[in-house]
Amino acid sequence: MPRVARGFKARRRRKKVLKLASGYIGGRHRQFRSATEAVDRALCYAYRDRRQKKRDFRKLWIVRIGAAAHENGTTYSRLMGGLKKAEVDLDRKVLAHLAIMDPAGFAEVVKISQTH
Repeated sequence: MPRVARGFKARRRRKKVLKLASGYIGGRHRQFRSATEAVDRALCYAYRDRRQKKRDFRKLWIVRIGAAAHENGTTYSRLMGGLKKAEVDLDRKVLAHLAIMDPAGFAEVVKISQTH
């Protein structure tokens, strides 16, 4: 029985991995075994960090809003509680942007939250 030359499928699989590893340093972009390990790890990190990015940005927005709230004489929790009671539907991303780009507008938002 003749052997099976499985070049096509294997070559296609290896080319796919090496293409994903392009730009890696050393043997990681040349050697299939090293590239496979590096690509597997990179894909795990990419999957994990797509979720972590959402948490990180929310943390950043909260820190920025808190700092701007302190400048206006209140705390983050009082500001957010007042906005909820006043039924102001601004999310944290918008509030953080407002705090940096338009401090006077943010001060107005703080006043609205303090009245409730």
